[in-house]
Amino acid sequence: MAALLVCSGACACNGGDGGDAGGGDGGDAADALVSDGAVSGDVSALSDAAVEGDAAVGDDATVEGDATVACSVDGVAGVCVDATLCDGISTPGYCPGPVNIQCCTPATGQCDPSAHPQPNAGLVEAAGVGGCPHGMIPVATFCVDQFEASLVLVHPDETTSPWSPFHNPGTERVRAMSLADAVPQGYINGDQAAAACAEASKRLCTDAEWLRACQGNPTTTYPYGDTLLLGECNDHRALHPAVEYFGTSDSWIWSELGHPCINQLADSLAPTGDHPGCISVEGAFDLMGNLHEWTAAPAGTFRGGFYVDTTINGPGCLYATTAHNTLHWDYSTGFRCCAD
Repeated sequence: MAALLVCSGACACNGGDGGDAGGGDGGDAADALVSDGAVSGDVSALSDAAVEGDAAVGDDATVEGDATVACSVDGVAGVCVDATLCDGISTPGYCPGPVNIQCCTPATGQCDPSAHPQPNAGLVEAAGVGGCPHGMIPVATFCVDQFEASLVLVHPDETTSPWSPFHNPGTERVRAMSLADAVPQGYINGDQAAAACAEASKRLCTDAEWLRACQGNPTTTYPYGDTLLLGECNDHRALHPAVEYFGTSDSWIWSELGHPCINQLADSLAPTGDHPGCISVEGAFDLMGNLHEWTAAPAGTFRGGFYVDTTINGPGCLYATTAHNTLHWDYSTGFRCCAD
């Protein structure tokens, strides 16, 4: 993934190669898991360990030369080693030295980037309202998903199974779902979002439709009115989640914004409808904040801001990022569908 222009705090800008989340083409970082090096079991005493030769890194490991540097990720103790020697989870940003020297921790008690959690298993779309398809509500002359979209994987026999909302779907056949109390799908580009809506016999909203759904009629700046109520939506975060996860604000982290653990941090992405006051006049949730939402604009537009920022590219419903084409994705990019 190519490094992108770093703008400011939430790294948001329009134009150029930067963009709203400072992101890139995504990708899973810090997930080297090599069988001949290991971190396993209790590593609380790793600060006293040393490594010799190519010995596996574990409870009683020793390192050739300098004493091992202890580290900790999300409160889980680890040791600083070359990522290729780690049989647990390697996380960059917590160790001195070159980027390949990463904090190696056990694969328990910490987000595992190679895992595919299924928090939406068992959830079912509600019947549509006012003649709209499942999961949708009427707005003016069209229907809109009541919630930010989740995905299901469509199998060759047409059966489906949940897709992990923390991973880009790649070329898989996936279908958009509008589910209450679901973890919505980030990590998705505009083309994939359009295809997922089409798979559900829906489509991405036009910019005009998206704005109408968010602003109501007469129009308001925020889904709930004209006065900002900070926190009514999932609309801000004190520390950028990439800085929190990687433990640094070094510029290299902005090329790692496809990392699946970013949206699994506490106080980051919220389940759909988790902020009951963040609702439009017709009853659509989370049009402001939580995740950016792709529209059908062919050059690439996502709207509404996300859980780090809802102001830099415009306030509330007027927030629009146009810096990326439809192939861009990172942890912050989501979507919802419309239908006629």
